[in-house]
Amino acid sequence: MLKGTVRRPDAQTIPVSFTLNGKPQDLEVEPHELLLDVVRDRLGLTGAKRSCDVQVCGACTLLVDGRPVSACTTLAFEVRGRSVLTIEGLAENGTLHPLQEAFIEHGGFQCGFCTPGMILAAKALLDENPNPTEAELKHFMHGNICRCTGYKKIIESIMAAAKKLRAKNS
Repeated sequence: MLKGTVRRPDAQTIPVSFTLNGKPQDLEVEPHELLLDVVRDRLGLTGAKRSCDVQVCGACTLLVDGRPVSACTTLAFEVRGRSVLTIEGLAENGTLHPLQEAFIEHGGFQCGFCTPGMILAAKALLDENPNPTEAELKHFMHGNICRCTGYKKIIESIMAAAKKLRAKNS
C-alpha cells in the first residue's frame, strides 16, 4: 500500500513476520502487495529502486536469506519467516561494507540508481564465491543493468572488494 492510501475496509490481509536488516518486522499485508512497495513505502527504506517492474533490470534487488531477488515481482507475504537485507542494512555500526567502499573508491556508483541492486547482487556472489573470475562475475551480474556509461568501473569495484574481503577473512 502506498503512503497515504487508505486500506479498503474489506481487504483481506496476511500477517507477515520477517527480519529486515537484522530487526524483526511484524506487518499485515494485502495478498497482492509487492515486497518493493512494502520496503520502500511502508518501511521507508528507499535504496531499492522501482524501474522495470518485470524482473529485468535489477534496480530493486534485495537479498532474501542471502539470495538476490527482484523485489518488484516478489509478493511481500513470500518473505514470511525469512531474512531480508536492503542496502540500508549492509553497513555495520557506521562502517561501510567493503563493497560499498570499493564502489566509492573505484567510481562504480556512477549516477547511483542501479548501485544498491548491484552491490547486493555482488554481495550474494562474493558470499557464495569469494574468488570469482571476471567471466563468473559478469555472468552472475547479468541481471543488473546500468544505463549510465558501462560496467568497467562496476566490475573493477566488485573485483577490488573481493580482494579486500579475501584478505580480511584470511
